[in-house]
Amino acid sequence: MRLIFIYGMPATGKLTVAEELAKLTGYKLFHNHLVVDLLLSTFEFGSEPFIALREEIWLGVFREAGRAWVPGLIFTFNPEKTVRPEFVERAVEVVEQEGGRVDFVELVCPIDELRRRLASESRLRYRKLSSLELFNKLEAEGEFNTAHMPRAAVTIDTCTTGPADAAEQIRAALILAD
Repeated sequence: MRLIFIYGMPATGKLTVAEELAKLTGYKLFHNHLVVDLLLSTFEFGSEPFIALREEIWLGVFREAGRAWVPGLIFTFNPEKTVRPEFVERAVEVVEQEGGRVDFVELVCPIDELRRRLASESRLRYRKLSSLELFNKLEAEGEFNTAHMPRAAVTIDTCTTGPADAAEQIRAALILAD
């Protein structure tokens, strides 16, 4: 299995680009908010059960997708402080143990554009961060620092590149089948 691990700050367009990439490649899309929203129905964001179950489910999906010979999986991810530091390393280990590989893709965008995008309709479909006040607070606290993430094979500025073009750039750079 090939895991395309798309990460970036909130509102960089991870889900939108991932949807376009799924159309191009036929890969399955595993949007991280599917698990987040599931767990928010029972647990407070950032609580110990929330953190443990979120990572257990994410890793379990990666493991079982590999075992089921799913050719490709696209995962969207926002590196933030409630994710344990070892999660990304464990994700790579799980995928590789099942004979797969992980390709990291980073989406970036100027901070002013991210602030503008926060309240977009597409973000409100899920319980995504949409409060400008909270975003500014988290950003000032370094919550969205991606320095601990593995080096991306592809980095795309979604302020200057539309979703379809970004998906095509990822497909071409990673040599993904149509």
